[in-house]
Amino acid sequence: MNLRIPATLAALGLAGAAFVLADEGMWTFDNPPTKLIQQKYGFTLTQEWLDHVRLSSARLNDGGSGSFVSPHGLLLTNHHVARGQLAKDSTPEHDYIKNGFYAKTEAEELKAPDLEVDVLMSTEEVTARVNAATQNAKTPEQEGAERRKIIAQIERESLDKTGLRSNVVTLYQGGEYWLYRYKEYTDIRVVFAPEEQAAYFGGDDDNFTYPRYDLDMALFRVYENGKPIDSTNYLKWNAKGPSNGDLVFVSGNPGSTQRLDTLSQLEFQRDRALPLELTMLHNRYDTLGKFSKEGSTQEQEASSDMFFDANSIKALTGELQGLQEKRIIDTKREDEEKFHAAVLKNPELKAKYGAAWSDIAEAERKAASRIKERLFHSMDSQLFGFAVTIVDYAAEIKKPDGERLPGFHDADLKSLRFQLGSPAPVYKDLETARITGALELDLKEMGSNDPYLKALMAGRSPQATAHDLVSGTQMNDPEARKKLMEGGQAAVDASTDPMIVLARKVDAMRREQIKWWQDNVESVLDRGGELLGHARFAVYGRNTYPDATFTLRLSYGTMKGYPMNGTIAPPMTTMYGLWDRSDSFGNTGEFYLIPRFAENRDKLRLSTPMNFVTTNDIIGGNSGSPVIDKDGSIVGLVFDGNIESLVGDFVFDIETNRTVAVDTAAMTEALEKLYGAHDLLKEMMGQ
Repeated sequence: MNLRIPATLAALGLAGAAFVLADEGMWTFDNPPTKLIQQKYGFTLTQEWLDHVRLSSARLNDGGSGSFVSPHGLLLTNHHVARGQLAKDSTPEHDYIKNGFYAKTEAEELKAPDLEVDVLMSTEEVTARVNAATQNAKTPEQEGAERRKIIAQIERESLDKTGLRSNVVTLYQGGEYWLYRYKEYTDIRVVFAPEEQAAYFGGDDDNFTYPRYDLDMALFRVYENGKPIDSTNYLKWNAKGPSNGDLVFVSGNPGSTQRLDTLSQLEFQRDRALPLELTMLHNRYDTLGKFSKEGSTQEQEASSDMFFDANSIKALTGELQGLQEKRIIDTKREDEEKFHAAVLKNPELKAKYGAAWSDIAEAERKAASRIKERLFHSMDSQLFGFAVTIVDYAAEIKKPDGERLPGFHDADLKSLRFQLGSPAPVYKDLETARITGALELDLKEMGSNDPYLKALMAGRSPQATAHDLVSGTQMNDPEARKKLMEGGQAAVDASTDPMIVLARKVDAMRREQIKWWQDNVESVLDRGGELLGHARFAVYGRNTYPDATFTLRLSYGTMKGYPMNGTIAPPMTTMYGLWDRSDSFGNTGEFYLIPRFAENRDKLRLSTPMNFVTTNDIIGGNSGSPVIDKDGSIVGLVFDGNIESLVGDFVFDIETNRTVAVDTAAMTEALEKLYGAHDLLKEMMGQ
């Protein structure tokens, strides 16, 4: 047993790290690790290479990443990323998650009901402008308000000037602010998805593990003005995949990391936030499990929510266990103490930044006092979410842009209206079950005298509350939602829809909570993070990467196995292993081999690489990211990290942290010999 702390743990959080070890980091495209890659691998990132990869990459706004793999809008991502859209397109007669889908012609492609795909067109630093707008603020609350105003103004000006979706992104905890401009696409169609059992072979038992044998892929086609887009920015298909030791890159949109957080912020996550979030997730998963047992229809309706909840439970459990490891917290403490000492020994830095740590700790203490109501003042309801959004929209749209709640600025409205207009089905029986289960937990955690819950339930039981709200609402009808939005405040005030009535009833309490959180927590954390960001630059320079923010990042590494369970995990698996793993479990349950594979074994080259691992640094949100070789061709598709990577939210350990990807060789073999997708494959291979 090796208890040595890996060398990379010395750079935990990067707050005190003066350097970054090779293969670590999710880097922004404006600040790529060119020197590190050149020094270790002798490869030079050119601006042409970076621009091509950036414009070939995409963000899927219901969670995940993707890449263009043909000049005619084919977009490759994971089955589990596409799962939400597959579920919305499914019917009792056609379960596209379970049975898969393939459109042999463009006319057969399925419209994704509410998927938005964004391509990052340009970035611009706006740090000086944001800082200038906040420099005269006297309190964190004033500074937060001024910051929100100037950010909304920058976004609106960019939208008006370019027509592109414009979002100001906070990097290095406020050390820098960047304007990201995106080309938005909302006409997205499903082209191909394998059966769930092929994409998710091994199920939850194998989730976040390796070796793996999954064909976790799906293909969309992106349209504009009714036609597939034509573009020279796509990744050429390398049907051979990578070889052991090859340098590879991942271009995707990692969701969030907390490597730059202070010790008090991590302790808040460990002791308060994560345990409560896991309580909510377990309750929801159990609720859905009971509902799914009522029949095949209920099972189909609940399957996607159960899939994502199970995934979240496993991921957050891994994060919590990581934060409970003494070595990680001790290393973080040592790292922070060194950084703090470097600031305090310089009188100028001390005067500017010395109080940031205590201010952040005080904000976390305040957050702990209201975290339960923030989490348990909820109904876990898509229908109620629609109603709250509509009530907020009617109120916020009347205000100056800079004074609106987050999500209601001019730069956000196109996406907001698109989501509210989604024709995707909302299952009322599932909503009733979810609301009932959530309210039962809320009562347990907050008590029957909680004012917010009393307003929600009005003396009724959770089940009666759910029944009354769901049975009488029209929030499942996109036309009804659209009519209310277009009717403005008068229509919202006049509405008798029970969900709208309830949203109006609790509006004042919701807004008080939001404002309290903004003033006492968010504004202080933003200010403290900004100070520490500047302090970090002053002490160490800008030679590290920022935390992930669900914006486009580039990571690099090599295809490489790792030590595991007293042995060595191989750099790749093959199709041979798929049969072995199935046979080892008696070809049952999560390890059942579907007929398409079992009956066509003789057609396949079983030595074909199936999945592989690399040292690339990724996190949730990178699902669907392309694995790219030095030539800028795609050689794999990220779909998971190993169990050792779950602590990657807080630290990167190159010894055991691995990205898990589908090999392009496996995708090619399956498309050609199992699915008969010859025309599709020809398009991807440029034939």
